[in-house]
Amino acid sequence: MNTLYTIGHSTHSLERLIELLAMHRVGAVADVRSSPYSRYNPQFNREPLTTALERAAVTYVFLGRELGARREESACYRDGKVRFDLVAETPVFQEGLHRLRKGLRAYDVCLLCAEKDPIACHRTILVCRHMRGNGLAIRHILEDGAIEPHEDMERRLMRAVKVPESDLFAGPDELLEKAYTLQGARIACAETDRNVPADAPDGGRS
Repeated sequence: MNTLYTIGHSTHSLERLIELLAMHRVGAVADVRSSPYSRYNPQFNREPLTTALERAAVTYVFLGRELGARREESACYRDGKVRFDLVAETPVFQEGLHRLRKGLRAYDVCLLCAEKDPIACHRTILVCRHMRGNGLAIRHILEDGAIEPHEDMERRLMRAVKVPESDLFAGPDELLEKAYTLQGARIACAETDRNVPADAPDGGRS
């Protein structure tokens, strides 16, 4: 299996995004935004993005319906907010993971979303959480082009949510899962934000 990268388009130019992808020899982009459009960064709307990627010989696939954070399924919401654990149980999410694994047989794939910090984005806290393991290398492309290995991101995540790396009554895996769950609750979108653009101020997550 090839390497899984992630990137947030943030406020980059299209040219800079292509440069970052080329820097790490990404062969395919999986767009996991629930809606592949941006109110404040229209250069990342689906049509111009697809055209730019095609010119750079990078394959584009939209997986926002399967792997996006803002869900159409009402069963994924509790108390007005999306629950990532419920999302992960849905057949459509599992189908998205299957398509991603299949793509990784042929390409180094990069998950694309809006947030520049992987810790603040569901591409990491939801999707990568369920892709990690089985020898898959996950690498996060940061704003300056540097790479943050997923293992380093997990340590940073635990510090961010104040979960210790060791505990008398819980093992490392249990503590890490707790950190993912806490951060998932922090970044989950509200049910009322299902149709709000991902990069709108105080809007829903991607």
